[in-house]
Amino acid sequence: MTALRSRRAVAALGAVSAGLLLLSACNKPTPLATVTVGTDSVSSQTDCYNDGNEVAAADLAKCLKSKDIKTISVDPDATVRFGVDPAIADNGWTILMNGQPLTDSSKKTYRTIPGSVFFNAQYGASGNTTLVSIKEGENKVTGLWTFKLKKES
Repeated sequence: MTALRSRRAVAALGAVSAGLLLLSACNKPTPLATVTVGTDSVSSQTDCYNDGNEVAAADLAKCLKSKDIKTISVDPDATVRFGVDPAIADNGWTILMNGQPLTDSSKKTYRTIPGSVFFNAQYGASGNTTLVSIKEGENKVTGLWTFKLKKES
């Protein structure tokens, strides 16, 4: 009986070790960025993240043209809230509107902007949709999360 128990124990230990090895080989998910309007919100990870290292310009251009960009409806009279994981905030982050800086860099995890800004020509908006990005990094881009804001009718 003890030999059988020993084999089972060794087999169980081997299975646990193999499982841990597989888990350690997985890529760590990228930090999340979230946009909230009223009670609706969208969160996203990104393919444009390099864990503290600069993201290549060609990769940034691809991310801005991605088909997987999350969309949220925005009432121009509402407040748009942006939230980021502390890992993003630690490196500083800026809100971009159609690729241009809308805010200064911040190390806070949360910011708010009036919804009307995103559809105002004075700020570079045109039409009923606006691409808004969260750029991680102060002197170089180490991550980029992009969302589409659609004007609520």
